[in-house]
Amino acid sequence: MTHPEYILTLSCHDQRGIVLRVAGFLAEHGCNIIDSAQFGDPESQLFFMRVHFALEDSAVLEADLRGAFATLCEANAMRGQLHDAAAKPRVLIMVSKIGHCLNDLLFRYKSGLLPVEIPAIVSNHMEFYQLAASYNIPFHHLPLATGASNEARLTQEARIIELLDMHKVDLVVLARYMQILSPGLCNALQGRAINIHHSFLPSFKGARPYAQAHTRGVKLIGATAHFVTGELDEGPIIEQDVERVDHAMTIEELTAIGRDVECVVLARAVKWFVEHRILQNGDRTVVFK
Repeated sequence: MTHPEYILTLSCHDQRGIVLRVAGFLAEHGCNIIDSAQFGDPESQLFFMRVHFALEDSAVLEADLRGAFATLCEANAMRGQLHDAAAKPRVLIMVSKIGHCLNDLLFRYKSGLLPVEIPAIVSNHMEFYQLAASYNIPFHHLPLATGASNEARLTQEARIIELLDMHKVDLVVLARYMQILSPGLCNALQGRAINIHHSFLPSFKGARPYAQAHTRGVKLIGATAHFVTGELDEGPIIEQDVERVDHAMTIEELTAIGRDVECVVLARAVKWFVEHRILQNGDRTVVFK
């Protein structure tokens, strides 16, 4: 007999007895812990916890479990969430003209390596409508002309918000979406939008960063996945990786390596998000791997 499984996440002021209280709560409600991870940050004085457990007592209803957990959180000043481990989060992907990250995410999704549902792909260009169609995913072309007015940008973003609400989206992935989101949209997506970019920043901004890096003779190239905030490319970092390069490599080779790293880093960040492994700690993140 299989039992329903859940993932509990929480953060609160660090204090003695938190693990005991959580474990006791689960035991009292007929739950068996499958795995657990915790971290106390001495700088922020916050405690973070993720528990994967099975509800083994059939007499305990999910609604009752959720209600009791909410009471536990309130009594202990905890910020907690309870997730159904079997539920697949709904992910909307946004892309412009560079498609390696989109292609990689779609392959992982179709192969079952990424436990998500993808109800829509949004782009300001038409390059990847056929790729979306090959996966039977609706493609929404929301163009934005170069130098578009602020009014035009807000109109386009209003359509994006409609799609988010319509499809009950849990996460937005900017898979090389080369447009700056408005502060309003960033705030609306706080904690549920992930971006990917090369790790040279703040160096080599703008077009052709790998060509700029080649000119400067860099020896390491990499990628950063982070949460989207109103501060461009400065949101809490989720994952990073690097590859060593050398003087003999061409711009094209550096670009290919950089794109491979971007794919891997973004896929890790998305997977950790949908597995509820990422908790925000101010301007940083705690990632339980």
